[in-house]
Amino acid sequence: QVPLVESGGGLVQAGGSLRLSCTASGAIFTVTAMGWYRQVPGKQREFVATVAAGGHTNYADSVKGRFTISRDNAGRTTYLQMDNLNSEDTADYYCNVQGFDTTGFRSDWSRETQVTVSS
Repeated sequence: QVPLVESGGGLVQAGGSLRLSCTASGAIFTVTAMGWYRQVPGKQREFVATVAAGGHTNYADSVKGRFTISRDNAGRTTYLQMDNLNSEDTADYYCNVQGFDTTGFRSDWSRETQVTVSS
C-alpha cells in the first residue's frame, strides 16, 4: 500500500496559482504532522510549510503570504495552495507525513510533483 498519494502541480505562468494535495493511506494510523518540501536540481531539499495535528502551521519565509497549507477534517489529506507564484517556486515538491503505525513512529515521503512557473 502506497503510504502517500500526491496530486496537483504542473505548469503555470508567473502570478498564477496551483494547488497540491497529499493523502495518507491507512498504513499510517495516526498522523501527527503533514508538510511540504521542495527541491531544485543540484540543491538540497528545503522546507516549505507544515501543519500539525492540532492545526498549527509554519511557513518558510520565502512563501509566507503566498502559500497556504491546510488539512481536511479527518487530518489525512493536506493541501498546499500556492498563489502569486514566481520562477523561484519552480521545483519538485514533496509531501511528508509523520505519524504512527503498529510498529511505531514513521515519516513518509511522497513522490515528486513538478511545479514549473514560467515568466
